[in-house]
Amino acid sequence: MSTLEIRDLQVTVKTDGEDKPILKGVDLTVNSGETHALMGPNGSGKSTLAYSIAGHPKYTVTGGSVTLDGADVLAMTVDERARAGLFLAMQYPVEVPGVSVSNFLRTAATAVRGEAPKLRHWIKEVKEAMSNLDIDPAFAERSVNEGFSGGEKKRHEILQMELLKPKMAVLDETDSGLDIDALKIVSEGINRARATGDLGMLLITHYTRILRYVKPDFVHVFVAGKIAEHGGPELAEQLEAEGYERFIKASA
Repeated sequence: MSTLEIRDLQVTVKTDGEDKPILKGVDLTVNSGETHALMGPNGSGKSTLAYSIAGHPKYTVTGGSVTLDGADVLAMTVDERARAGLFLAMQYPVEVPGVSVSNFLRTAATAVRGEAPKLRHWIKEVKEAMSNLDIDPAFAERSVNEGFSGGEKKRHEILQMELLKPKMAVLDETDSGLDIDALKIVSEGINRARATGDLGMLLITHYTRILRYVKPDFVHVFVAGKIAEHGGPELAEQLEAEGYERFIKASA
């Protein structure tokens, strides 16, 4: 069993030459087999939390801690975090021209697993995962995210997660830009990854539509750089009905 612990996390970003506080003391614990939905308005700091966990250099941690199974995540390089079992599905996946999806996936799997997967088994594994996500086999020879539609980018992120089998996955607005069919396919992929019972997940979203397919165990309201309220799945429905206004007013 794995545990991701975030304690009093404080993060700044440099804006117009000044360090602007974004995260103002975040406390959260995610265990294996748990799915936590983090919901909040634009500009509340949700993506900053995701990127800070992953080690994006744009963000400076000024206080607090992040540990995975007791190990100091903040002391790790980005690749060390991935090898330790952390995975980030980005809101806006970047293009990697000249690197094919197949080469990218095998290189990532080699780095995470510590050895290159046997080619015959790997090809079978990739084909099966791509088929489950309704991805055309020709997709494997395209450059990573270059010319991909929004739905293709998000399915590629979930393909990575299914193949790399992380301990903890942070999915940053994976539902954004998806039509109904793509949302269902992506959600099915997320649920397959959850079905092992070993994966802990932090699902960042604005809306409840993905939560109709991916049922969270816990829901957290994120406003003004910190968690304003914790609850169960019913909290998401309350937010859908009432919005974030009362939390925004309370944080002002």
